[in-house]
Amino acid sequence: MDLSLIQKIVIYALPVLFAITVHEAAHGYAAKYFGDMTAYKAGRISLNPIRHIDPFGTILLPALSIMLGGILFGWAKPVPVDFSKLRNPKKDMLWVAAAGPASNFLMAIFWVFVIKFAINAPESIAYPLVLMSKAGISINIVLMVLNLLPLPPLDGGRIAVSLLPTPYAVKFAQIERYGFIILIVLMFSGVLSKILDPLINTVYGLIITLFG
Repeated sequence: MDLSLIQKIVIYALPVLFAITVHEAAHGYAAKYFGDMTAYKAGRISLNPIRHIDPFGTILLPALSIMLGGILFGWAKPVPVDFSKLRNPKKDMLWVAAAGPASNFLMAIFWVFVIKFAINAPESIAYPLVLMSKAGISINIVLMVLNLLPLPPLDGGRIAVSLLPTPYAVKFAQIERYGFIILIVLMFSGVLSKILDPLINTVYGLIITLFG
């Protein structure tokens, strides 16, 4: 059954908001755990989506990507992290960055179990719930894989900066000012899909094999 645009937006809205909100809150929680209270003081360690919504990155761009049928793409307002306030800034940066993609992996698993629940629910509830769960799995896998790309300011870029020797890390971190421009170019040129699709399919297959 083909869904209308409105139906697609309704199905995807909650998984998108949930995925982005938990992702950003996870960064803030990890930063707080490792000594930086910036996100906590700003009220960003929260599951309230309003605190994390970026009108363009969270609403308009994902809606456009759903309409155009490409990879679901978007972002939230970045959680403020002062890496200099972490107890071990270079080392702890890795864990703060990894917290976001890790939360997406766990949420993908969560939606797998929602499908299992939906199978035994009344049909009127089961069908939309299964569609929403499939969207949730897809969204979280895409966000996890996308954010693990080694391109600052994505989480993978932060992880790379943490792992590289300091002289190389400093130079690599300078790419951050151009990071989103590079990402947009890769997306509209089709290169991003070619990079992400095999990785997304691998992670999807792993989750279904382990928990499906």
